[in-house]
Amino acid sequence: MDRIDRRILSILQEDCTIPVAEIGRRVGLSTTPCWRRIQKLEEDGVITRRVAVLDPKKVNAKVTAFVAITTNQHTDDWLRKFADVIREFPEVVEFYRMAGQVDYLLRVAVPDIDAYDAFYKRLIAKIEIADVSTTFAMEQIKYTTELPLGYVPSEKPKVAGA
Repeated sequence: MDRIDRRILSILQEDCTIPVAEIGRRVGLSTTPCWRRIQKLEEDGVITRRVAVLDPKKVNAKVTAFVAITTNQHTDDWLRKFADVIREFPEVVEFYRMAGQVDYLLRVAVPDIDAYDAFYKRLIAKIEIADVSTTFAMEQIKYTTELPLGYVPSEKPKVAGA
């Protein structure tokens, strides 16, 4: 991945609706080579999908809950079952297996505390969990879907005759 690929990714992370011709202009390529690079980034799995980012307040999902889950079940079967259960809940927008005292962390988006309570009751009815601890976000100070691109290894220069 070279500097141009990183610049294309930066532009797409900011706004994936920008026309390819405009992206090409910004990175110094004509439309066709720019489109080929974007297609290659998709084929390589660097770009996994293109989405619209919604305003949680406008879609009535304004309460963010972080749910820390610990379990005394640490088998592959339990994890598969738990992951299947979590996939049933559209309120869960992020799901992580953690290192440390918490086994799993969920980010849950709901309209209000009553909706969270209903989610919680449905969750514990579907799977045994040792402990659930929930914290609610009071204010979102920073949110981005953009990943830092400064860590992407640069393409190594090709050595003549190699």
